Amino acid sequence: MVQEVVPGQRVRVTVPGSSANLGPGFDTLGLALSIYDVVEVEVIESGIEVEIEGEGAHELPRNESHLVVRAIQAGLRASGVTAPGIRVSCHNTIPQSRGLGSSAAAAVAGVAAANGLAGFALTDGQVIQTASAFEGHPDNAAASVLGGAVVSWTDKPVDGHTSPQYRAVGLDVHPDIKATALVPTFHASTNAVRQVLPSDVSHVDARFNVSRTAVMVTALTKHPELLWEGTRDRLHQTYRAEVLPVTAEWVNRLRNRGYAAFLSGAGPTCLVVGTEYVPDDVLAEARESGISIKNLDVAGPATVEILD
Repeated sequence: MVQEVVPGQRVRVTVPGSSANLGPGFDTLGLALSIYDVVEVEVIESGIEVEIEGEGAHELPRNESHLVVRAIQAGLRASGVTAPGIRVSCHNTIPQSRGLGSSAAAAVAGVAAANGLAGFALTDGQVIQTASAFEGHPDNAAASVLGGAVVSWTDKPVDGHTSPQYRAVGLDVHPDIKATALVPTFHASTNAVRQVLPSDVSHVDARFNVSRTAVMVTALTKHPELLWEGTRDRLHQTYRAEVLPVTAEWVNRLRNRGYAAFLSGAGPTCLVVGTEYVPDDVLAEARESGISIKNLDVAGPATVEILD
């Protein structure tokens, strides 16, 4: 028998944003960042109510099509419970569609909230599985769930009937690592930016990225002096540069000055990782052009608080 959550139960989820790929680790590496969305969910007698403050307040839907609402419903199903109605309040600071994991954070927030309402019936792995299904890859979602850095992968179904299995393990990030984000004012569609990628790559380029992904794992955990080398890529950033010229310009300018800069996820944010934030004088021109600069730390995992 499916259990119904009693009206009046409330939870608050704080979920970090994230950066995916980190240069060479396409759909594999992720890093949680200290920019957060806070979502409060209350079970009500009936219906769906959605309130939004901050990023996306004038763009996102306020009905059952909202990603957080859909993720809550998926999380409840995965937990084996139902709710007669829900009220959702979103306080967003993660920029929307900028390559900082806003969609994954919304999915994680919804699934984690449902998990809290269900008495934490799901493991972290099940939360990652349920949240990752919304995007089709687990790098951002796993980073938001586990915090720190993650290595993630997907086991594709072999029988044509089962769903893909999304998996991830966390990495202990070197304590000195921090990030500087250059966030343009325009959005980028993940699907649109993926369309410029070639269907095949050379063996030489594939080998290059395999080696740099391994270097990046070492750089993140033990040797941050290798971050510049570890963020080199030949699989996606060159192709995406043609549709994200502003981002590509700043990635190149910063790398030419020795900073480990790369396209964050599908962009358009340029992220720099290192043991210090990028100095203000280096970024003065970016700021003057309207690019927002955010100094960020590596974040811990999403948290769920049961409210009275």
